[in-house]
Amino acid sequence: MTHTPAEWAQMVSLAVALYASASVPFFVLVDADLADFDPRPAVRHTHQLAVHVGHDLAWITASAQHELAPVAVPVRHAAYGAREVARDTAALLVLLTTSPKGTLR
Repeated sequence: MTHTPAEWAQMVSLAVALYASASVPFFVLVDADLADFDPRPAVRHTHQLAVHVGHDLAWITASAQHELAPVAVPVRHAAYGAREVARDTAALLVLLTTSPKGTLR
């Protein structure tokens, strides 16, 4: 049985693909130096990036606190004042609606 031109093309394509996949490691590593596989520069770069991100986050947090402090103080004082008014109102209601012990009604 003879092979068709399409089958020959498939076999040639398969042979080229196998040769290429087998030769990729050679062509990648042919000019490689031992320093190319040293992880320390990447680790150093990652550490520097993390430090810069940490500094940026600290700066953003400090800036937000600085910007929000003038707003937060009056809100806190208003909440404190509202709490005091609510407590005083509750105490007044208790005094006005109950009778002391020992008194007759």
